[in-house]
Amino acid sequence: MQKIAVIGAGTMGNGIAHVFAQKGHKVNLIDISQKALDKGIQTITKNLDRMLAKEKITQSDKASTLQNIATFTSIKEGVTKVDVVIEAASEHLDTKLSIFKELDTLCSDNTILATNTSSISITQIAAATGRPDKVIGMHFMNPVPIMQLVEIIRGYNTSDETTEQIMTLSTQLGKTPTEVNDYPGFVANRILMPMINEAIETLYNGVAGVAEIDTVMKLGMAHPMGPLQLADFIGLDVCLSILNVMYDGFKNPKYAPCPLLVNMVTAKKLGVKSGEGFYDYSESRKAEKVSDQFLR
Repeated sequence: MQKIAVIGAGTMGNGIAHVFAQKGHKVNLIDISQKALDKGIQTITKNLDRMLAKEKITQSDKASTLQNIATFTSIKEGVTKVDVVIEAASEHLDTKLSIFKELDTLCSDNTILATNTSSISITQIAAATGRPDKVIGMHFMNPVPIMQLVEIIRGYNTSDETTEQIMTLSTQLGKTPTEVNDYPGFVANRILMPMINEAIETLYNGVAGVAEIDTVMKLGMAHPMGPLQLADFIGLDVCLSILNVMYDGFKNPKYAPCPLLVNMVTAKKLGVKSGEGFYDYSESRKAEKVSDQFLR
């Protein structure tokens, strides 16, 4: 399983391409936008330079990693003769179903089709193909080059062989794969998102301020970052999307998104990516300044 295609050159896609290329795999990075591809390669280069400065890699490692990545704006050209395709496009069901239907017609019968979805049903995605036994979830954590976990999600029809191949492949990347079953939110987000949502509810109800809530969780629970800062880092739109998937899937009110989260996403206050969320990132990407709307 040496040749990998990654669909989507955004934060997750370029990170996935980076780790595979660094481990010697040939990677086809695919995106409909040439601008997104250029930005993705710039991000990979910047991350490699950071590793180089810390003496974690050599100049030769950097050069070979970049040489292992080819870019494509055509899915058809990018998935030719690959062993595994990893979809890392936007977290929207219709988008993913459309991509997997197309992949099923373009890829060889032996190609494994994986998705980096953080919440959408693998079984539902697999049903859009004629090879549900070869469809699986590979939920990498952000930032991909640093985080060790890969959540491996088996759909209802995912075969043992496919699961074993992807578990082995993940281990070869230096990651720790953990097998879970296909239920809304899987494990990571089923536990994480209600915590983030509860932190937003705590703010919404006036129990404490943004910095205070995050301080309690960092110093009291030994979390590396507070839940509101983490929500900003993930993207509030992504958090809302995952909560909606879980609420629709379980019909349990404990997964219903907080009205404050809904309003912030509607107002385009999405966190780091938009420059403002619970914190103001206009001067720094660090969560150092609480957004003015929460200082009134």
